[in-house]
Parts: sequence; structure tokens; C-alpha cells
Amino acid sequence: MDSHYDMVMKAREGADPKVTRLYFAYSTILDRAAFEEWRQQHSYGFFDLPEGKLAEAVDVDLVYDFPSRWWGGRVAGLADAPGGRIFGRLFEIRGQDWPIVQHKEGFVTGMCVERAVKVRVDGQEVEATAFVTNPRRASQDGPVSPRFVEALVRGAQAAGLPADYVERLKRGA
Repeated sequence: MDSHYDMVMKAREGADPKVTRLYFAYSTILDRAAFEEWRQQHSYGFFDLPEGKLAEAVDVDLVYDFPSRWWGGRVAGLADAPGGRIFGRLFEIRGQDWPIVQHKEGFVTGMCVERAVKVRVDGQEVEATAFVTNPRRASQDGPVSPRFVEALVRGAQAAGLPADYVERLKRGA
């Protein structure tokens, strides 16, 4: 458990359990083994990430713009890119569980911010929330983290993302 657990639990208590949010996940949260390890380390064993649906965010692209000491290099966020597209999974998250997702994504520490993205899923276009690098913390300094890219690829494979997209991820920045 870390120092953010109490803050997250308080936010959960104040959340409306009838509300849900659409969450577009495109990064390491898709690596189920890594997510399970994080979940246990932070005492969130009671939370299960739902299955989600294969989805495609449009008019965005990956950008390696956050230097992470933990990952040993830059990690990916999203940037506007007309005509661009990235794959991930779309999850419907209960309101009381949203603070846990925020914690996992780095929102609680100010590393990331929430942003709306257009997502295609099941032949429809919907708006969902994704997490992107906080603009105040964005930087192109340093190399892309090879360890992060490996986790990104593992997650993409585990999530059933298209093979050509997984190959693109393997190339990194």
C-alpha cells in the first residue's frame, strides 16, 4: 500500500455507484500480469478490471513524451494527430472504481491528465476518457524506455490488438 491509498478510498466513498465512465486503455494497464501485480501491491485486490472491448481511438497517435525514472526512459502518451489511430480496449468503469483507474494511470500523482478521445467500437463512435501525459511534465529528453515498450507489446498482445499494430509498437518511437 502507498500513501495514495487513503486518498483513493476516500474518493471511492464519495463516488456515485450508479454512474459509469468509458475508459480507453492503450498502455501498460493492458498487461494483465503487470496490472495484477500492481493491484496486489496497492491493496486493490477487490477491484477487477472488466474484460473490455477492442477499440480504436481516432485522430490521435502515441508520443513518447514522459521521462520516467521507474521505467528508465520515456513512456507513451497520446497527442492529437488528424487521421492517426491507435488501438486499445474500451472499458466501462463504475464510478466508485474510477479513482483506482486514476491511481494506476498516474493521475493521482500529477503525471497524467484525463482527456476525451473519439473511439470506434462495435461499428460505433463514442467518446471515452484516456490518460495522457500532463503537459507540464512532457519532455522529449532521453531515450524511449525499452522495458516500457516490452510491457506495451505484452499488453497489446494480451488484449488481442491487431498484429500489425503490435508490430508497430515493437519498433518503439
